Amino acid sequence: MKKTYALILLCLAPMWAFAQVGEHRNQFAVGFQAGYNLNSVDFVPKVNQKMYKGLTGGLTARYTCEKYFKTICSIQMEFNYSQLGWEDDIYDVNDKPVPTTTNPEESESFKHSINYFQIPILAHLAWGKEMRGMNFFFNAGPVLGFCLDDKYETNFTPKTANYQGRGYQSEANVATMKKILEEKERKPSNSFDFGIAAGLGGELHIKSIGRFQVEARYYYGLGNIYGDSKRDPFGRSAHQTIILRGAYLIDI
Repeated sequence: MKKTYALILLCLAPMWAFAQVGEHRNQFAVGFQAGYNLNSVDFVPKVNQKMYKGLTGGLTARYTCEKYFKTICSIQMEFNYSQLGWEDDIYDVNDKPVPTTTNPEESESFKHSINYFQIPILAHLAWGKEMRGMNFFFNAGPVLGFCLDDKYETNFTPKTANYQGRGYQSEANVATMKKILEEKERKPSNSFDFGIAAGLGGELHIKSIGRFQVEARYYYGLGNIYGDSKRDPFGRSAHQTIILRGAYLIDI
């Protein structure tokens, strides 16, 4: 229930941002965007991992409704395909790669890819030139996500994992690790994902050509990939993403 209330508030946030009345604008811009994701998953208990690298891209629509003092106020909505996931960073207690039980020359590896259809609904606040020039902007708002598919790549299974090499000595720790590995291999329990995003960027408008954007954005997931009950191995399993993106828009 708390998550439902939080999601409603997040969706209303961009509209509240424009509650003040300034100089009226009525301008639409549409275009496309593409970028690069650096993703990790916030697991509790913690899972050591490398940054997962994936692509993102889709369509962008923006409505500019007013200029309040020097702030150009807009609502921006995107429809994106986004590659997220994580890659385990498997080292033992001596910070050495853990070899597989079947081949001592090969290190254990695990990579889980999860692809989403994401819909960011953002308040877009800009300062600078509206037309024929450069402005700087700040984006913030909720993001809704829907899992499309997933896959994992690994050279071991929970039954063949080198638990002793990882430093898990007791039977209780080994049993816990097996359960966590089995969970990580499973498909996401929750196909719906949501969170908040914020970013900073710049936009250049060239007459008769269009608008060019570059932005660095951060996404903080509020929804979990897997179940978070007492019977589940993870109390939290949410995406955290650094997004580097560029966009091209035209006024209509």
